[in-house]
Amino acid sequence: GEAERGVEVTGKWGGWSWVQVSAVEVNTPEEIFVENGTDAKLPCTFTSVEVISSAASVSWSFQPEGAATRISFFYYFNGKPYPGKDIPFKDRITWAGDLNKKDASISISNMQFRDNGTYICDVKNPPDIVVKPGEIRVRVVEKDSLPAFPIAMVAGIVIGTVTGLSPLISIVVCLVIRKNNSKKRYSGDPDIDARLGM
Repeated sequence: GEAERGVEVTGKWGGWSWVQVSAVEVNTPEEIFVENGTDAKLPCTFTSVEVISSAASVSWSFQPEGAATRISFFYYFNGKPYPGKDIPFKDRITWAGDLNKKDASISISNMQFRDNGTYICDVKNPPDIVVKPGEIRVRVVEKDSLPAFPIAMVAGIVIGTVTGLSPLISIVVCLVIRKNNSKKRYSGDPDIDARLGM
């Protein structure tokens, strides 16, 4: 509990004294769609209560769609990227982050359908090493099947605007109707009022 909020908790247990270090928090989008043959940036940011040191490291691994195991394919340490020499990402990975800005993103060029799966971003910033890695589900789709403007964003803006405005619109409509009805009932003209029996 306390450790998660960045508070160091110390204690003694069985003659051992221990320090519980605070956790690094890693943030990634849950899912991204990428067109076949294009480059993909896999965004990954993090927070840490510790100063970012030269000992900070980033590792990325990949779990192919339907596979049970993860493959480590990229490591960043001491200002240097170490892309794995293994297929499927040989010569396709570029470091796109900046640890001083708490950014651990990478780019993968020429995305293929076989690259479908879950990408895991893990950050360590000693002594801040307790971390729940960020996971991104990447879906590679046919080229030209994605709209130029992300559809989810468009839908989100439209839905947000509609849901945000609909209560307002219904209030305005009710007020206008009420106003018109009251005008019909009461005109302010004494002759008409007398005829209406007001």
